[in-house]
Amino acid sequence: MGEVRLGDTIDDYCVKCKRITNHAVVSILNGAAAKVRCRTCYSDHDYRNEIAPPSKRDLKKAALFNQVLSSVAPADGAAPAAAPEPKPASKKRSGAS
Repeated sequence: MGEVRLGDTIDDYCVKCKRITNHAVVSILNGAAAKVRCRTCYSDHDYRNEIAPPSKRDLKKAALFNQVLSSVAPADGAAPAAAPEPKPASKKRSGAS
């Protein structure tokens, strides 16, 4: 893509519409779009490079997963201690002798 100019139409993810729509470039920073305006709902937001933000549900799942993982894995990165081997079960004899 060439140089971006104010008013150019580019595709981006709109948080309000929750989909990729046409946007107009509203501000430029270092030759790239910084802020855009959705041409469907007219909301202004930062340019997201057509990437949808993760859903809150996914963020909660990741946080819970990391919490469980940190409680299972040692924090210092050392190898986990070997678990003791299970003892063989002793055979019980029934009292019919």
